[in-house]
Amino acid sequence: MSYWLSVVMPVHMGAGYLGATLESAAAQAEARRGQGIEFRLYNSGDDHDAARGVAEAFADRLDIVWQDTPDIKPWTAKSNLGVQEARAPHVTMLHQDDLWLPGHAAALRAGLSHAADATLSIAPSRFIGPLGQDLGAWQLPFAPGLHDGRKVAQRLLVQNSIAILAPVIARDAWLACGGIDEALWYTGDWDLWLKLTRGGAVYVRPKATTGFRVHGESLTMTGSRDAKAFQEQHDIVLARHMPALTPLPAGLERRARVGAAINCALAEAANGDAGALGRATAALLALGPIGALRFLRESRLVDRVAPRLRLKFAGRF
Repeated sequence: MSYWLSVVMPVHMGAGYLGATLESAAAQAEARRGQGIEFRLYNSGDDHDAARGVAEAFADRLDIVWQDTPDIKPWTAKSNLGVQEARAPHVTMLHQDDLWLPGHAAALRAGLSHAADATLSIAPSRFIGPLGQDLGAWQLPFAPGLHDGRKVAQRLLVQNSIAILAPVIARDAWLACGGIDEALWYTGDWDLWLKLTRGGAVYVRPKATTGFRVHGESLTMTGSRDAKAFQEQHDIVLARHMPALTPLPAGLERRARVGAAINCALAEAANGDAGALGRATAALLALGPIGALRFLRESRLVDRVAPRLRLKFAGRF
């Protein structure tokens, strides 16, 4: 069979959400078995084959390739392996707790037809809660259409505003840039987007057709408990890409550094540091009225924080 898309899925103790994730793909005609999409699942969890059993239930509906990788636990390493072994010219990532919303597979194919030579095709997303409830939009700071990759990369320095499951990536471009830096357990996708956007055009699809799940056991929550390591994850990305993207628009470097500081402060607040919210607010206000407005537009900070606060107040986070 000839595949047009490989979906790379790193799995670890994923039985709880994996069924909903695969069902969201299987419900779409363009993703059903024999339609040119392969789903490559790499499992490192010792769960007595619970996740494998969930995946096998979809074997008659999706083209699934299952591989146990007990010695490869990081999602970054499993993603790189999946792309290396992918049989399609384009790849996308789908984590075990996220969802394809109706029309996603068709939107991916349409995006490729509009901009076949783009290194990266991206789109806005939506936040969903632990029970699959819609929690609001995660917008992009880019208009629909084709963009110069370097300009996109400059804006991405301020904040990683791309949900990990939204992009479609040319497999050759992924391999050429070295893929995900496996040392970047939190900012690996941000680093990857910056490498890819610096190397080619970016196509922005107009509609959100993915659901990024927010819950207390996600890497966003568990990985941020080590404040020093969390800060280092951001510092590495900025030190790596900022020099390559100079000259930057006025004020952008400062907004990028404030973005990293706010991310770290919010993580500390989520882990019980009551003073961290004050530090985040002070960092934002220090940009001045115009700078703060630009930062909010580029970072989509309100989009990212509001769903988590909603869950927190509901006692589900």
